[in-house]
Amino acid sequence: MKLYTRHQIIAAAVTSGIAVFILTILTVKIRMGVQGKSSGSSTGTVSLESTAAETPGGEVLPAADPYPVANNAVTYTQEELLNISVYEKCSEAVVNINTQVTGINWFLEPVVEEGGSGSGSIIDKRGYVITNVHVINNATKIYISLSDGTQYEGQIVGSDPESDIAILKFTPPAGTVLKTIPFGDSRLLKVGQKVIAIGNPFGLERTMTTGIVSGLGRPIQNSNNTIIRNMIQTDTAINPGNSGGPLLDTAGRMIGINTMIYSSSGNSAGVGFAVPAETAQRVAADLIQYGKVKRGIIQASLVQLNSSIADYARLDISSGVLVSEVTQNGNAAAAGIKGGTQGVRYGTTNPRIIYLGGDIITGIDDIKVTSLADYFSALESKRPGDTVTVTVHRDRRDYRINVKLAEQHRN
Repeated sequence: MKLYTRHQIIAAAVTSGIAVFILTILTVKIRMGVQGKSSGSSTGTVSLESTAAETPGGEVLPAADPYPVANNAVTYTQEELLNISVYEKCSEAVVNINTQVTGINWFLEPVVEEGGSGSGSIIDKRGYVITNVHVINNATKIYISLSDGTQYEGQIVGSDPESDIAILKFTPPAGTVLKTIPFGDSRLLKVGQKVIAIGNPFGLERTMTTGIVSGLGRPIQNSNNTIIRNMIQTDTAINPGNSGGPLLDTAGRMIGINTMIYSSSGNSAGVGFAVPAETAQRVAADLIQYGKVKRGIIQASLVQLNSSIADYARLDISSGVLVSEVTQNGNAAAAGIKGGTQGVRYGTTNPRIIYLGGDIITGIDDIKVTSLADYFSALESKRPGDTVTVTVHRDRRDYRINVKLAEQHRN
């Protein structure tokens, strides 16, 4: 055990007292400093806000935030801004179309069943909607749903299977201002140009996909065996439910109507087709005004030429359109096109009489005609009164005949 003298004990006590005094002074100063940094509160609570510092020269520097907050401002690329702009501009004018059809139950009674679904675009503030014919095929009821969730029953104004374009009409409440999508000029499109599709694939309303124009001027045969010329090919994702929806340019103009895809699975495979706006706009105008499309026709009875007919008639060609008869006093007769003279029975299931020996149409203007589908496709954009140059094969020679088209009159 170590022994201390009285002098050592007094010295230690004094030293300890001085140390306690110094620590007390420092503690008071620290507390006062913390209170001085509070945000004016008289309660003495400590603020988390930092104060500005003053430099020796008297300048006040920004305070350093001990708890910096992340900048939540979102930045977009130019391409993203473009996509967002088109969607915000056009999505409200894209509608969802659902149909009901009439079926037959086990008791052979008519029943209402769910039909197909697709998309459409409002093109007129009066409630006119453009879509595809195959979206509304066999429909007994048509329902048009808008972006705000409201639903209206639609009526068919007119349909045109040759272009697969249909016009519907619904009546919104008085005072409702509908958003519309304007038509663009599909003739100015370039391969590689960016395009945007908005539709309702698989019932997912107003879905947007982007892509490019992959090809132009494609002649595509639809499910009705009708060839639609000048189709726009795109790699924009188009799936079931997109049919009838708009294909847009980056200015938000409708340059096509999404119509069909090429796919082994029935889903998008990166090859979609749209009816060009040039065709859609012309057809829509006629359907709204007349309820039908006014196309020019050649007044003649025509038959698809095939190898069986060619062999029987000993023809030197086996493709084209055979002129069986010409309408008396019609435009074909007036232009000098000749019908057949030898009547034969043609067909097995429903045989009919056709006449051999007439002209064979092999071209209209600059379009080669090898079938009836080609023939109707070549006249699809022609109006009554237009003059076309018809190439006919007669007696193993080709002749070019100008024909002024007449208006078709349907019963």
